[in-house]
Amino acid sequence: MEAFDEEVDVLIVGSGAAALTAAIVAADNRAKVALIEKGDQFGGTSATSGGVIWIPASHLAKAAGADDSPEEAASYITALAGDDAEPERISAFVENAPRMLAYMQERTEVRYASIPYTDYHAELPGGKMGWRSHDPQPIDGRRLGADLARLRPTHPAGMLFGRISWTAAEAAPMITRMPGWQKMLSRALWRHYSDVGQRLRSTRSRFLTSGNALLARLKLSLDDRQVEIRYRHALISLIERNGRVQGAVVQTPAGTRRIAARQAVILAAGGFERDTDMRRRYLTGSANPEWSGSQNGNTGDAIRAAQAVGGATRRMDSAWWAPTIKVPGEDRARPLFFERSLPGSLIVDAKGRRFLNEAASYHKAGEAMRDAGGGQAWVILDARFKWRYPMGPLMPMIPSWMHPKAVRRILRKASSIRKLAVQIGVSPDVLEKSVARFNHHASRGEDPDFSRGQQPYDRYYGDPKVSPNPNLLPLEKAPFYALPVNAGDIGTNGGLATDGNGRVVDDMGSPIEGLYAVGNSAASVTGRSYPGAGSTIGPAMTFGYIAARHATGAN
Repeated sequence: MEAFDEEVDVLIVGSGAAALTAAIVAADNRAKVALIEKGDQFGGTSATSGGVIWIPASHLAKAAGADDSPEEAASYITALAGDDAEPERISAFVENAPRMLAYMQERTEVRYASIPYTDYHAELPGGKMGWRSHDPQPIDGRRLGADLARLRPTHPAGMLFGRISWTAAEAAPMITRMPGWQKMLSRALWRHYSDVGQRLRSTRSRFLTSGNALLARLKLSLDDRQVEIRYRHALISLIERNGRVQGAVVQTPAGTRRIAARQAVILAAGGFERDTDMRRRYLTGSANPEWSGSQNGNTGDAIRAAQAVGGATRRMDSAWWAPTIKVPGEDRARPLFFERSLPGSLIVDAKGRRFLNEAASYHKAGEAMRDAGGGQAWVILDARFKWRYPMGPLMPMIPSWMHPKAVRRILRKASSIRKLAVQIGVSPDVLEKSVARFNHHASRGEDPDFSRGQQPYDRYYGDPKVSPNPNLLPLEKAPFYALPVNAGDIGTNGGLATDGNGRVVDDMGSPIEGLYAVGNSAASVTGRSYPGAGSTIGPAMTFGYIAARHATGAN
């Protein structure tokens, strides 16, 4: 029997929020931890995201005056998940999520604030109009020292003008131009450009917000526990003996090594959305990896390794869907998280027909695009919208010719809807009819076709100055513009089947001893649904906490 090159208690694969949470908790439970990352940067998809976590019934929400309970959250998730609901895992999540957040706030650098961000389906039983989503608190990147360069940057779609850090509390007022937005904009610009020393070296901000703030705080907490991230260490396979996973084969800069894990291997390496073969096999309505807004390291390595030792999978055709715009030359697509809600735009399919509620959550909108066949769609806007609001890479109050060449390559512009139809390759009659019908009803604040603006979430990113419906204005002012939109995602949410402790299970539902999966390496606890902002990272960190405690005997 081949010997191991090294022995640890817990081997963790990945370096996102789930991985670092698990590493911190395992180290607190006196485990010797090895954490491996196949790339040169840490943070995974979590670092590129908004960093918001969805945590029901937290102590922070209670302090803000929110009325919530684990039971209400369980009812809400169950209603959303439907036939995919897994009672054991749902119960584990809603009971442990507030405990995880309290633990991290008390024992680590992690800091969050509960915010009045409505659940995506607050109209359902157990849904709430706010306070389950939590925004990470900013941090000075200088505290990371040399590790700041190792931190995977925020996605451009999550930054002001694609490069300036802002918080969730600043984003919505600025986007919708609520009272005080000019002062917020001035503050954000001053914060960025007054850091002269950093501006001379880099366009990157040292004022860290969103996922960068969360991962910076997690990394500092990991450093406090003297746990290192081993870069350029790629998982090759798992080592299974006598029905138990006992370690892994890892490709390192020094060659192949066999690392024994006395207590557990925890897979937290993301999903498979950037793997061409897996995407074509499972995500048939959205087969192009370039449509994904996720970072390019998510190629399903951990999932395949677990399958090779008998790990079962669930809902591999599911993802965290989002309409995306692919700008040539960029390494990932730009998700349209909020812009679709703003008044004065609409989305049409390859034939020029409107087919969805544009103001629905990005998950529902992306899902609708996938269900429509995943073909080319177009977002259409008029000159009034373009001046007032952003749309993907298109910035407001900036003439088209001042945008980067790559953006101008995909932007279409015409003096009429009919001429725009010719440019985007759809029937002028069909597009003109679609826009005319939309305009007729939008002028009254109505959408009889798709009920845009009828649900609480729709209105969260609407313009409150527009009435009677903050999500609707007719497209009337020339010139008219179009950008190509794809059925994309921000990650897959189907993956390895796990139990309430985060253990990977086989096809019979029996746990594979010594093997855990969390984050997007595991099938989501919320099924195919997206309950609210932070529904990816909140459960990821929670099950990282659960898995580490269970593996080290703390449960």
